[in-house]
Amino acid sequence: MSLKRTFWAVFAATVLVYCAMVLWSLPIIMGDANGLMPFDLRPSGYTTDDAREFLMALNENGKAHYLGVQHKLDTLYPGLMALSLILAYLLLFPTKWAAGFSGLAVLAAVFDWNENGAVADLLRLGANGIDEEVVSIAALLTMLKSGFVTVALTILLAGVAGMMWRRWKGQTG
Repeated sequence: MSLKRTFWAVFAATVLVYCAMVLWSLPIIMGDANGLMPFDLRPSGYTTDDAREFLMALNENGKAHYLGVQHKLDTLYPGLMALSLILAYLLLFPTKWAAGFSGLAVLAAVFDWNENGAVADLLRLGANGIDEEVVSIAALLTMLKSGFVTVALTILLAGVAGMMWRRWKGQTG
């Protein structure tokens, strides 16, 4: 299979898992938490009070869904996203640059997986069992994941813009 076909196959799987999370799973959690945002959707982090408020609002069905379905989807997604980005970088950039940028995509995935573990700890501990230390670690992982994803996607957009510019310039030159 060619690199382009592999990219499109992995990209399609990534989009399917992402849509399942964003359009189905995370809205269920939000509904079961009186509309409060799940930890994963708070890119600037959260305080201990924020975490307690969410955990107190989240009902048992929402907690089970978060620990079950959502975390299963969010175990697949970071790897698929990283692989999609790596393949895209290989298509858009010289190999040396693609390799460096790929490290950022892998770090985003690693922080996402670690965030999942930290969030699972928060959910299991509950509103009365959490403390500032466990929340600050989870919030830091959420912020690191969000930051690395933002940088990785910005690089992707720059690569796509560069490809489009080269194509346009080639047609007008």
